[in-house]
Amino acid sequence: MIQPLAYIHPQAKIADNVVIEPFVTIHKDVEIGEGTWIGSNSVIMDGARIGKNCRIFPGAVISAPPQDLKYKGEQSTVTIGDNTTIRECVTLNRGTALDKNTTTIGSNCLLMAYVHVAHDCVIGDNVIVANAVQLAGHITVYDYAFIGGSSAVHQFVEIGAHSMISGGSLVRKDVPPFTKAGREPLSYVGINSVGLRRRGFSAATIAEIQEIYRIIFLKKYNVTKALDIIEAEFTPSVERDEIINFLQNSQRGIMKGFGNT
Repeated sequence: MIQPLAYIHPQAKIADNVVIEPFVTIHKDVEIGEGTWIGSNSVIMDGARIGKNCRIFPGAVISAPPQDLKYKGEQSTVTIGDNTTIRECVTLNRGTALDKNTTTIGSNCLLMAYVHVAHDCVIGDNVIVANAVQLAGHITVYDYAFIGGSSAVHQFVEIGAHSMISGGSLVRKDVPPFTKAGREPLSYVGINSVGLRRRGFSAATIAEIQEIYRIIFLKKYNVTKALDIIEAEFTPSVERDEIINFLQNSQRGIMKGFGNT
C-alpha cells in the first residue's frame, strides 16, 4: 500500500507488502524489504538498506549524510536488519569512506524516539536504545545491550553484549559485556543478572561472571593483573573468553570500578 501523497523515486527498490503512508519521501538509492511500514513524514535518503518487517515511525530520517567535516559526498549506506523498530524523529547517518562506509543497525532492535546514531556506528541484534540517546560516530554496541534514555556516548566507545547503562549517563569509556553501568563518572554497579536470567543464562554462569568482575572492578588490580588472575583461576568458557577479549581489545579503556574516583 503506497499512498498517493508519498513521493517515491521510480528507481527505489520497494518489496511486496510494504506500507508507505502519506507525505513520506523516499530517494533513489533505497532498498526496503517486504512487510515494512513507513510512517508519515519519514524521509528515507540515498543509501538506505532496510530489512523485512521493520516499523519506521513518523518524522524519522534514515541515511542522511554524516555530520562529519571529512565527508566529501562519497557513496555510503545505512543498513537496518529485519524486525527493527525506529520510533519518532530518530536520525540515522550513513557511513564514511574513512571508516566502515556504512552504519549498521541489527535485527530485532528498538530505537526509541529522538535517538541519533552517527556515522559508522555498528549496533548489534536485539539492542534497545531508549529515548533521546545520542551516539557519536564509530561506536559499537553489541547484542542485547540496553542504553538508558538521554545518555550521550563518546565516539569510538564500545558497549558490550548484555550490558545495561543507566539513563542520563555520559559514556566516555568502554562498557564491558554483562555489566550494569551508572553514576558519574560512569562506573561498574554490578552485573546485569536480571537480563541474563531472562535470556536463559544458568545460575552457575551468572555466578562465574560475577566472580570475574569482582576481580576486575572490586579488588583494586589493574586490568593486566586482573586478566592474568582470571586466565589462571577460571576455566575457559564462552563468557569468560568474551570478557577477556573485550578488555584486551579496548581502545578507550574501560569504565571505573565501584567506589573508584
